[in-house]
Amino acid sequence: MFEQLTERFETLFKKLKGLGKLTESNIQDALKDVRRTLLEADVNYKVVKNFTENVKKKALGEKVLSSITPGQQFIKIVHDELTSLLGAESQEVKFSSSPPTIWMLVGLQGSGKTTACGKLAKYFRKKGKRPLLVAADIKRPAAVQQLIILGRNLNIPVFSDSKKLWQNPEKICEQAKKKATDDDFDLLIIDTAGRLHIDKDLMDKLQSVKKKIKPHEVILVADAMTGQDAVNIASSFENEVGLDGIFLTKMDGDARGGAALSIKAVCGKPIKFIGVGENLDALELFYPDRMASRILGMGDVVSLVEKAQETISLEEAQKLEKKLREQRYTLKDFYDQLQQIKKMGSLDSILGMIPNLGTKALKGLSFDEKDLTKVEAMINSMTKKEKERPEIIDGSRRRRIAQGSGTSAQDVNKLLKQFSMMQKMVKKLNRPDLKSLGKGLFTS
Repeated sequence: MFEQLTERFETLFKKLKGLGKLTESNIQDALKDVRRTLLEADVNYKVVKNFTENVKKKALGEKVLSSITPGQQFIKIVHDELTSLLGAESQEVKFSSSPPTIWMLVGLQGSGKTTACGKLAKYFRKKGKRPLLVAADIKRPAAVQQLIILGRNLNIPVFSDSKKLWQNPEKICEQAKKKATDDDFDLLIIDTAGRLHIDKDLMDKLQSVKKKIKPHEVILVADAMTGQDAVNIASSFENEVGLDGIFLTKMDGDARGGAALSIKAVCGKPIKFIGVGENLDALELFYPDRMASRILGMGDVVSLVEKAQETISLEEAQKLEKKLREQRYTLKDFYDQLQQIKKMGSLDSILGMIPNLGTKALKGLSFDEKDLTKVEAMINSMTKKEKERPEIIDGSRRRRIAQGSGTSAQDVNKLLKQFSMMQKMVKKLNRPDLKSLGKGLFTS
């Protein structure tokens, strides 16, 4: 997420940290780099212009605190302005005091709207809600069936017009609301129709559904990877239908970040959720200050701790904490951790939450299902001594492990290299300034 943007900011901040004092000249130079970085990230031109003007005004008028360097002061100003640009404070979704709460998801085809419905239903079921999914997209072939299958996989009921009694989205939503009231469902999530492009017919249909059911939230689902197209789409939906918030999907594949950094400033509506992977657990609430920290390479310990608490048991966490503290991290632990990280989301996303790790350290650490299967086979082909002391694995041992696991010597080399990189990160986590991370994992 935001790899290009983060890497550019890391390079810029290295230059700034060496400055003895802030002057109009070096602030101007730094802002040129910031402007270029944001424009290359596909951030809206007017947004970039306002952003750099605000940073310049604050940097020139700011008194440098004696406890920090001028470079650090500038970085703090950039962080605060980024936070403001992203929405300042997180905006929670509205729940009705008289259930059911109704959320209406809108967006173009291909933005991930149906999957977003499933992610929201699963996330808020964990929070104690009783969701009912509504298949109101009768335009796209197989859209209803897709939501039914998704609901079946999640064990969450789906209301649909499968018998074609109404063939009308307004009527479907009206009947779904009645069912939710009768059967004590307290959250109604409606999957509406989309189009490949914005057109008047789509907007008229959505306006009609909104007027009929009066949703508590109208949430636009937009593809973050489309950059300024997502921003333009958000503006159109806000003008025609009216929005309460935005769910940005495919954030895990967005290396630039133009949509996330522009959308609130351009259309005036907050990002409330982000999708960070295909898995139905890959949903995060959007926090502007945390996202600003991630973009600037400062990590996001709070989100990391929250994810860990959701997926790692207290007993497992305590065992890991002891091993980290005593530097007894083995290849078996490495495999176990990869399995747990997989539950938490994409590895790149999780590692990006670790402060001061840097984008270079993240390269070469991506795993998918096939990688994990190989890792398991290779580790299971090792002796107990090899798992505990991988430095003893020489050429002949590599060949034996590869043969026993159905892999190649190159695969074994890759595993050992990745394990070495993970050990370096473990040492970073053991630094005094990150000790609080370990404590946070085991307290709630």
